[in-house]
Amino acid sequence: MNQKQAAPKSGGKNSSAAELDFDLLPGLIGYQLRLTQLAIFNDFGKSLSDPAISPGRFGVLALIGANPGLTQSRLALATKLDRSTMVAVIDQLEARNLVERRAAPNDRRSNALWLTDAGKKLLRAMKQRVRAHETHIAAALGEEDAARLISMLARIRAHLRTS
Repeated sequence: MNQKQAAPKSGGKNSSAAELDFDLLPGLIGYQLRLTQLAIFNDFGKSLSDPAISPGRFGVLALIGANPGLTQSRLALATKLDRSTMVAVIDQLEARNLVERRAAPNDRRSNALWLTDAGKKLLRAMKQRVRAHETHIAAALGEEDAARLISMLARIRAHLRTS
């Protein structure tokens, strides 16, 4: 599948309207997923209008909000982030007074996480915007196809976990 697409315009002197050969890329699931992820994350940023809250940070806030007292280690596992990355994310959210660390009740060497009142308020507002963002994305597919896409993506993940 040899497809040509217009080269992105950089706006500089060396911009070219020449077509770029993307070779097999347009037919690859991973390539299309990555381009779609970039478009979704860009739209997410516009929808939330808070540049400090990325999709990943929203996920962290949502998980902490739904699981008060969740340990940083368990949160790192759930989000597929290494521990040092998770520490940096929590540091940033704590600096904004959205999350607080407390010693875990059954293991004082671990930190348990809670949303602050400000974190709860922000999460409530963000959830409304995220739902609107998801509705906007799903509008390109319709309800049935959106549900089918979610199911297909879950099947791909399950397949890759067992390979």
